[in-house]
Amino acid sequence: MSTVSSEIISQIEQLNREYISALDSLDMTAWLNCFNKKGQYNFISEENHRRNLPIAFMLDDCYKRLQDRVTQVVDIQADSTEHYQTRHFTQLMSVEALDNGQYQAEFNYSIYYTRRDSNQTQILCVGRYMDVIEIAENAVNFIKRKAVTDTNVLPRYIAYPV
Repeated sequence: MSTVSSEIISQIEQLNREYISALDSLDMTAWLNCFNKKGQYNFISEENHRRNLPIAFMLDDCYKRLQDRVTQVVDIQADSTEHYQTRHFTQLMSVEALDNGQYQAEFNYSIYYTRRDSNQTQILCVGRYMDVIEIAENAVNFIKRKAVTDTNVLPRYIAYPV
């Protein structure tokens, strides 16, 4: 991380905070705003990632699909999903400069969840975010965010992005 300025690192960490804050408050519009128009999101198991298999829990390979994800969460599954509260904890592990104002970053994450009808909190998943981030004049956004979870089996149906 020494070749990347502390200002750039701070901007990347702020983008990550906006992302996890949006998910923890279930503000899907704010979540979508973390991505640029080339944005992609992928939530995949470590095994499938390692074996280069495309099978994922969620795969939004273009911005239109990110918009569809917002519609799905906000409009379609609003009354048909067992809702739960998440709390994300992240740790920045590395940042590397790419070309044209782009950076590759990796965060470790752990996500806890509490069902709305329960007062019991459990671990939802643990893993790492593998990101490509663009820093332009007035915007810092994900081009790609890949959430790689350490396991193939999760304790519940995943209704929201992680």
